[in-house]
Amino acid sequence: MRLFAAFLVVAAMNMTLAIVPAQARGFSFEDFFTGRTVAEGSFRAITGLQRRFTVALHGKWDGRTLTLREDFTFDDGTRDHKTWRFVKTGADRYRGTREDVVGETLVKIDGNVARFTYLVYLDAANRRNKVRFHDTMTLKNDGTVLNSAYVTKFGLPVAWTRVEFRRR
Repeated sequence: MRLFAAFLVVAAMNMTLAIVPAQARGFSFEDFFTGRTVAEGSFRAITGLQRRFTVALHGKWDGRTLTLREDFTFDDGTRDHKTWRFVKTGADRYRGTREDVVGETLVKIDGNVARFTYLVYLDAANRRNKVRFHDTMTLKNDGTVLNSAYVTKFGLPVAWTRVEFRRR
């Protein structure tokens, strides 16, 4: 009887392993974003504002810093340009800055997931409408990266964004 019970436990463990997808390889910003990347995304606010956009990205890695230029085109035809600079500070850590970000962000990668949060001015020219982005970027098994973020103001959620990146 014990032998049969042990067999059932081993069989159940093998069946569980068979249905769990393979884990994506480790994620590093310089591996994924160096060179050309494209993305499609959307932004939704609690006010009802919805915007879709595409992004053409060009990343340069110098062995310590990833400079990542983002060229946005929104569904209404407007364009925007942002440049991230991510300095690698450890095997799974970066410090990031961007022209509209207040201070810097600290990026922590755990396996295939990067998490970071930062303050940004939505109206950078006039330094108004400061909000906090809470980003979670996941390297998926198909080689794409999904960035899901929620945006808060005074600690309350006010918007959500979803962006999917593909290597070109």
